[in-house]
Amino acid sequence: MWRAFLIGIVISMGIFNAVNAQNANTKLEVFFKAHLDETFQIRPLEATLTGDHRFDHLLDDISAKSRTGWQSLARRQLAALPKAVKYADLSRDGQIDYEILRDDLIRSIWLGENTRPFEEDPRIYGGYISDSVFSLLTQSTLPKETNVSNAIARMKEIPRIVAVAKQTLRNPPRQLLETAIRQNRGAIGYYEKGLFEQATDTPQLDSVKVAAESVVVALKQYQQFLEGELLAKAKGEWRLGKAKFSRKLELVLDAGFTADQVLADAEAEFARVQRDLYVIARQLWSRHFPKMPLPTDDAEGRRATIARVIASVGKEHGEPDALLADARATVGRIKQFIRENDILRLPEPDRCKILEMPEFRRGNSLAYLESALPLDPAGPSTYAISPPPSDWPASRVLSFLEEYNSHLLQVLTIHEAYPGHYVQLEYSNRNPSLIRRVMQSGVFIEGWAVYTEQMMLDQGFGVGDPALRLNQLKFYLRTVVNAILDHKMHCTAMTDDEALRLLMEGGFQSEGEAKLKIIRAKQSSVQLSTYFVGRMAHYRLRQQIQREQGDRFHLGRYHEAVLDHGSVPVKFLPELVRRRLTQPR
Repeated sequence: MWRAFLIGIVISMGIFNAVNAQNANTKLEVFFKAHLDETFQIRPLEATLTGDHRFDHLLDDISAKSRTGWQSLARRQLAALPKAVKYADLSRDGQIDYEILRDDLIRSIWLGENTRPFEEDPRIYGGYISDSVFSLLTQSTLPKETNVSNAIARMKEIPRIVAVAKQTLRNPPRQLLETAIRQNRGAIGYYEKGLFEQATDTPQLDSVKVAAESVVVALKQYQQFLEGELLAKAKGEWRLGKAKFSRKLELVLDAGFTADQVLADAEAEFARVQRDLYVIARQLWSRHFPKMPLPTDDAEGRRATIARVIASVGKEHGEPDALLADARATVGRIKQFIRENDILRLPEPDRCKILEMPEFRRGNSLAYLESALPLDPAGPSTYAISPPPSDWPASRVLSFLEEYNSHLLQVLTIHEAYPGHYVQLEYSNRNPSLIRRVMQSGVFIEGWAVYTEQMMLDQGFGVGDPALRLNQLKFYLRTVVNAILDHKMHCTAMTDDEALRLLMEGGFQSEGEAKLKIIRAKQSSVQLSTYFVGRMAHYRLRQQIQREQGDRFHLGRYHEAVLDHGSVPVKFLPELVRRRLTQPR
């Protein structure tokens, strides 16, 4: 009887704890919803890009006073969170959500105190100028007439955004300004042409044209300001410095690694991938250079072997006007392979559209994935493929096609769509946690996409084609080099010439590609490290779990266990994946 009494107490305690945790979890969700409501009211563009369409007709007040209010809100919420929700009362999943929200607030406050994008980075205004309207017409699931009406309302606000930009921008780094100048030219083209292609078949077209005329006038005046007055005094410092870079990396990546650890890992991986590239290039040498002797097996000879084989394999590419059709054919083969080999269960229904990239977005890469919005998940995801821009000379078109050849196109489709970004973000959008759907980790997202490139080939996609493996390794080496470049450009006095040698001689990148990457490194900090840090986290966890499970390890089940938790910071993955693997698939 006494034993039964004790068992009853234990059961009652368990029920009490479960109910208490559920109540605490509910309090956290209520707190977060109120936080989103307050944030979205003062940041309408953020609301739209998250999929909350209540404020689609508005644009942010981005004045200095308003931006100070953004910071005040973050500080208030950080102080209020532990008073509103007791961390110890939450379920473990609730505690993780709590930490994600708390860390986001801490990160937001630090960035507000230590960076000045509205004063120093003219690119930030591009989101308000272009994305605010483009996203309404491409991603919202509201009726087209509603989206067009909201777009017209927002266009009327763009001259105000431009006026604030002119008043606020002071001495930006030249590298950032030059990109903003190019982007604003593209924005002008969008409001002169591209917008009307999206707003066809609507009775509001005349109103769209009237609103666009005012935008074009404002943007052309803004272009004169950017190219004249602002360019003349664009002498700002783009290097973040070691102390700030290190702290920013820890906060933004939120992966549990220091900047020095990331650099050490990247340099070790850099040497390993180069060795693997040489093994594959040596196998391909006689196919591409029959009867020619293999270069000498020393540092210079190995580099020459890799570079020459990469250049030769790059000649195996399609025609510019066939890229979209080639990508669609690649998607079909990849999806079939995923199903037949149980890589994971693909999302149903499949909402991924494969479209030609709009002209005003072309020029930087062959493809991108624009995912359905977290709070509007029934909308489309777009895998966009870019033919070379129509104004490029023939030599540049050829270089572009050789870089994104028929082999790399397959790797890119794995990364961007199946089972990379599209599949992962579809899983993420279905997560029951509102916090996890909204506050997604870029390290998880990019790392998963890079991880899948090698994984798919390891499982047999491409039937062991060495040219495909060569391109996968070269693409991955770009990820590794990005992390090294990111650190050294911001934490040391690395020159452009030194960076160019690293990218071209070490990373086997073309001169044009390398120069663009140097510009990107100057325009961002820590973002280039997200791909490598995320990939290493995913790859290492896979190895650990597979060793632990031995013959019980099942790849498809493992992948779903990784994706089932949303795009969480990778530091939480070991715990979450191990727990998920104890449950039925």
